[in-house]
Amino acid sequence: MSNISKAFEKGKAFIPFITCGDPSLEITEQIVYAMEEAGADIIELGIPFSDPTAEGPVIQAANIRALSGDEIVTTDKIFDLVRKLRLKVKIPMAFMTYANVVFSYGAEKFISTCKEIGIDGLILPDIPYEEKDEFDPICKKYGIDLISLVAPTSHDRIRMIANDASGFVYCVSSLGVTGTRTEITTDIGEMISLVKAAKDIPCAVGFGISNPEQAKKMAQHADGVIVGSAIVKIIAKYGKDSVPYVSEYVRSMKEAIS
Repeated sequence: MSNISKAFEKGKAFIPFITCGDPSLEITEQIVYAMEEAGADIIELGIPFSDPTAEGPVIQAANIRALSGDEIVTTDKIFDLVRKLRLKVKIPMAFMTYANVVFSYGAEKFISTCKEIGIDGLILPDIPYEEKDEFDPICKKYGIDLISLVAPTSHDRIRMIANDASGFVYCVSSLGVTGTRTEITTDIGEMISLVKAAKDIPCAVGFGISNPEQAKKMAQHADGVIVGSAIVKIIAKYGKDSVPYVSEYVRSMKEAIS
C-alpha cells in the first residue's frame, strides 16, 4: 500500500492545495509546515504553468504571480524546496501540474526525481485516461501514484478509470474549472459508488469546496476532501503574512470532516 493510500486509514483526509512560489518559495515552505501542523493529511503542491487548463481565475492568477515574481520559480527550484520540506514533513505530498511540465523536463527524469526527493504522487489533470500510458509505466517503475480523475461526465468510463487507479481517485465535483462554488449539485454519492464497485480505493472530492459546511457534506460520501482555490485566495489576500490564516483555515476544515 502506498503512502498516499495509507493517509486515508486514519479517517477522513483533508488535502489542501497551494501553488509553489506564490507569493514566494520561502512562504510556500512555511505554509506547508503550518498545514501539516494544522491537520492536513496529504498536501498537493502545484507546479506553476503558463497555461493551466483546469484552473479557474484564482489559481491561474497564482500561477502568474509565481512565474512573474522577482524569483523565477522553476521546476528545479521546486524540487529543491521539496528536499528541504522532507527534512521535517512526514505526511504524503503530491505534485499537481500539467503534462507539458513533465514532458519538457523529461518524463523519466522528472518522475525519478520525484522518487528521490520524497514526492508520493502526481496529478496531471490534462491527461485523459486513454493517454496515461505516456507516464503511468514510469510512475509505477518509481513507486509514484499517478492519481486518476473522474468527472460528472465520466459515466461509463468510471469503472475503467477506477480499475487502473492508484493512491486515490480524485472525484471532480463540478463541471468546468477549479474555483469556489456556492452550491455543488453533482450526485457525489453515486459517482463514488461507481468507483467503489470497480475497486476498493479511497475517493477524495475536489473542485468547488470552500467552507466547512460543504466539506462536511462531501465527507459524508467521500474518504477525503480537496481544497485549492479557497486557500489560494487567502494567500492572495495576505501574501507574506498568510501563514497563520492558512493554518486556521486548514484546522477548521479538518475539524469539519473529522
